[in-house]
Amino acid sequence: MKRVLVPLNPLRSFEAAARLLSFTAAGEELSVTQTAISRQVRVLEQYLGQELFSRHAQTIELTPAGARLYPAISRALDDLSIATSQASRRRRQEVLSIQAYSTFAQCWLIRMLSEFQALHSDIDVHLSASSTRVNFEHQDIDAAIYSGVVEERGVQADFLTPIELIPVMSPALLERQPNRQLDLSQVKLLHSLSRPTSWNDWLHGAGMVGIDGNKGHKFESSAMAFEAAIQGTGVALGVKVLVEHFLASGALIAPFDHVHVIPGGYYLVSPTSRPTSRALRAFRSWLLDSLSSTGRAQP
Repeated sequence: MKRVLVPLNPLRSFEAAARLLSFTAAGEELSVTQTAISRQVRVLEQYLGQELFSRHAQTIELTPAGARLYPAISRALDDLSIATSQASRRRRQEVLSIQAYSTFAQCWLIRMLSEFQALHSDIDVHLSASSTRVNFEHQDIDAAIYSGVVEERGVQADFLTPIELIPVMSPALLERQPNRQLDLSQVKLLHSLSRPTSWNDWLHGAGMVGIDGNKGHKFESSAMAFEAAIQGTGVALGVKVLVEHFLASGALIAPFDHVHVIPGGYYLVSPTSRPTSRALRAFRSWLLDSLSSTGRAQP
């Protein structure tokens, strides 16, 4: 059956105006004038034979007909946007957009990307760093690396590595301690605000009492705390997989053996509603292989 469709511009104008309840705001969003929005809405109203807005001196509101139409138009435009994005992704399937948890991106992924590039020189990685979870329906992100527990529906979550916390410090700071013996009550503890209870958890697990696990300097990210530790400011809690290269180079040392494991881990998360591109399959395989030496058994 032949479809008779309203032109797209009147539908886009109506959806924006209905969502924002303002012709002016809709015009600003769509980069047109308020008059253009009003004219496009009139085109739709004339096509449907009924008014969609009640117009007042300074405001507009949806009529019952407009209120019934708005959800369907909004969903249809969302579906069109997603379908267009997926088609675009197929055309440029060798471009992979990844969002990673900030410290994982800074301390592991960026350092290892040259290895991935050597294996897959035909794939360009677009990497962003954030601690915020991705809305895959509305963001053009192929996959994300999360820290913690993944409970979202509609995603494939591949476990990468556990989050094992160990204290780390610079050799120079240990040299400054009496008899080279570290007393955590006498040095600054370096905290990541993303894990505010970690020092108390580690101290409890290690059986150390009488130490205030809330004291010390606090940083927005673990990466900042690691850098402060390298500079000899204090002792940080490092995720083993993220500080291994600092330990190997001698920039940091691990003065204690006790390891505190956080529930969950690092996961590669991708939406199940989209076809998995060749680039994402290659990236997933490389990640799993690269992190296999850390032990990927679920905690």
